[in-house]
Amino acid sequence: MINSPNSSRYLAFDRDEWADLRAATPLTIRERDLEELRGINEKIDLDEVAAIYLPLTRLINLYVSATQNLHKVSATFLGAMAPKVPYVIGIAGSVAVGKSTFARILQELLTRWPDHPRVDLITTDGFLFPNAVLEDRGIMNRKGFPESYDTKALLSFLRDVKGGSAEVTAPVYSHVVYDIVDDERVTINQPDILILEGLNVLQVGSESNEFVSDYFDFSIYIDAEEADIEQWYIDRFQALRETVFRDPDSFFQHYAHLTDAEAVDMARTIWREINGKNLVENIEPTKSRASLLVKKGADHRVTKVNLRRL
Repeated sequence: MINSPNSSRYLAFDRDEWADLRAATPLTIRERDLEELRGINEKIDLDEVAAIYLPLTRLINLYVSATQNLHKVSATFLGAMAPKVPYVIGIAGSVAVGKSTFARILQELLTRWPDHPRVDLITTDGFLFPNAVLEDRGIMNRKGFPESYDTKALLSFLRDVKGGSAEVTAPVYSHVVYDIVDDERVTINQPDILILEGLNVLQVGSESNEFVSDYFDFSIYIDAEEADIEQWYIDRFQALRETVFRDPDSFFQHYAHLTDAEAVDMARTIWREINGKNLVENIEPTKSRASLLVKKGADHRVTKVNLRRL
């Protein structure tokens, strides 16, 4: 075990030490499964899954079992039936750091544990205010910043999920049209585990004393050097220019015909004025609140893992 930058709060592991904690956890996905889960320009392989994700799923499985037992003990004390309450995992981190891929792989692996086969994934993008609201408030250029989210609606959603409601719905966001999709909802029906992925899910700034992270049983922060994340963002922007941006319905269609040099300049400008600023001002300062810190190197491979002490 390596020295932690904050040894009083976290246990720190290098890659090999963390991989050893997999124990006998089997690798239950194959390369063809991983193909469908990878994000743009991410080269996560089965070795990464075995070394990083399998120890994590083993840990979460143990935590879920312990939490379920705690609910049963509490119900026994109260003389009542134990309600089915989803175990909620929050995943935070910068734009382009790989949160979505991390969440999808984690979801796929967790569904293969017999104790919790139903695992749902929700992104906080659905709780962004519609573009019309952002434009009316003059904060369209701050999309993704804390004030651009309907935090009350997100808190209400989590309150219902943790309250054991049989059916809870959430808004749907389209990255093609860059807006909330009218009259479309995704439905959550008491999953065993709910993964909530988003930029600012560990944020504590709120109009009330209630925070999104209050509803988390476990939280993960995906970390990397800012220079690396910026380069990943530029690489992703270039890839999107050749794919999604060419969709006639794409909000960013006007970027599709940029030259390579123009695309790089535009991506750097967006990073400097929006995404990088959001990372430094709002996202990175919350990482010390996470249960688990996952540090990536320039090649997207995880190099360190810090686990908060109980």
